[in-house]
Amino acid sequence: MSRLEIIGLIVSYVYAFSLMTIVEAAGKRLRWPQDLSRKIIHIGAGMWVWGILWFFDELRWGIIPFATFILLNYIFYKRQTFSQMDTEKSSPGTVYFALAITLLFLWLWRPAGPIDPIPVGIAGIMAMTWGDAFAGLIGRRYGRKQYQFFGHYRSYIGSAAMAAFSLAAIWLTLTFLPDSALAPFSPAIGMADRLLMTLLGAAVATFAEALSPAGTDNLTVPILTSFFLWLLWP
Repeated sequence: MSRLEIIGLIVSYVYAFSLMTIVEAAGKRLRWPQDLSRKIIHIGAGMWVWGILWFFDELRWGIIPFATFILLNYIFYKRQTFSQMDTEKSSPGTVYFALAITLLFLWLWRPAGPIDPIPVGIAGIMAMTWGDAFAGLIGRRYGRKQYQFFGHYRSYIGSAAMAAFSLAAIWLTLTFLPDSALAPFSPAIGMADRLLMTLLGAAVATFAEALSPAGTDNLTVPILTSFFLWLLWP
């Protein structure tokens, strides 16, 4: 393990616990809705995949932070350690999200090459990180008209927000991550391929979010989106 990777492990846990502690304190003091606090933590956690790519050069070390948070998030969920993140009515979505990220890194991350398809995994994670967060926030605030799948409800405007933010997140990821310092073994993706991947990926993410009940979208959206992006990866 390199010195940078040791620092990466330390920073990963400091970042995660600081994020949850600060949002917990701010949410209680400012009386934020629990869903807002949960989404802030959701975005902050999802964005740390970029920190993993920055600090770690080996999969066996880089996988540790999110893998350990599968168990930690389950403990936090069962004990409701962070009330701004979990309540009695919350689903174990934080557990699913850590599990999805761990599985995607195990499947797709090849930091030593020869070919590293991790951009499609990061794109799927970013669709969930930003798309789901704003789908929930915008949908709950402005979603007057709703539709129902398998006993759960989604709003049309929430699904539109999911599509829009997924489009932006996937496009930016596939534009700037391949052939960068964070993914040097990932070849750049041409404009036409990138556009097709973005459109299909956002569509898959939106439908997966709409069809997945009780927080399971934290698992289905990143994995299904990444899978279809991988099928189209040139």
